[in-house]
Amino acid sequence: MKIDDVKNVCVVGAGNMGHQIALQCALSGYKTVSTDVVPAVLEKAEKFVDNYLPGRVQKGKMTEDEAKAARSRISFTGDLKEAAKDADVVIEAVLERVDLKRKIFADLDKIAPPGAILATNSSFIVSSRIADATTRPDRVCNLHFFNPALVMKLVEVVQGSHVSDETAQCMMDFCLKIDKIPIHVKKEVDGFVLNRIFSAIHKEAFWMLEMGVASYEDIDKACVYGAGHPMGPFRLLDLTGIDLAYDIGMSHFYESGDPADLPVPTIVKKYTEGKFGQKTGEGFYSYKK
Repeated sequence: MKIDDVKNVCVVGAGNMGHQIALQCALSGYKTVSTDVVPAVLEKAEKFVDNYLPGRVQKGKMTEDEAKAARSRISFTGDLKEAAKDADVVIEAVLERVDLKRKIFADLDKIAPPGAILATNSSFIVSSRIADATTRPDRVCNLHFFNPALVMKLVEVVQGSHVSDETAQCMMDFCLKIDKIPIHVKKEVDGFVLNRIFSAIHKEAFWMLEMGVASYEDIDKACVYGAGHPMGPFRLLDLTGIDLAYDIGMSHFYESGDPADLPVPTIVKKYTEGKFGQKTGEGFYSYKK
């Protein structure tokens, strides 16, 4: 598959990341189908698109004709077969569970055209753990977008040893086509590139918080006003989801058996209290207003 062969895109999972990825593809000229098994999630995704496009017109970011054209290119369905049957590229953006992803990829392998590339947006589950659920492991890779996907330019294209050079190149080209900046991650490593860097920052930030060196607000201020980061590590955790940070830590612990991989006490406390960040209205900060 080469970039000129890509005409149709399917995004599986219409949550916060999924519907933004789908809209970005539609804005960039691709016929895109967004699908989800939860009707309420799909309805919310469609409402987001119907509000977002007129908002961009009002702000002068696009013309009314451009907004109408983008809207005509994106559709929503709860039927995975209907969504993926003509897809040249499928991007999965569901919950971070290996069993769920393997089931979806096995289904997609039967539905999508034989030459289609099947990508996962997972930030920590490497595609080699999913690829053997299909008959096309050379066309299964990580295509990791960052939140919010409509704003953040970076996308990590991860080429594990099973991924063909043609697939990796096609995904690099695809990212450019949808107005993103791709980086080529040549090996599968935990956290890929940026999250490995962030993990080091988060580790130090949590150490300082737990030791009472500074408050989470002041640590965030240090990163924003001293290091030039757009947001501090605790605000970022609220955005990406404290529940996700907990799940990643527990997953690493189950694999390694090393207590050092367990989520820090502050994350465990927030998780058990159901304070996952923006999605629940409270994390380290309050979003109830």
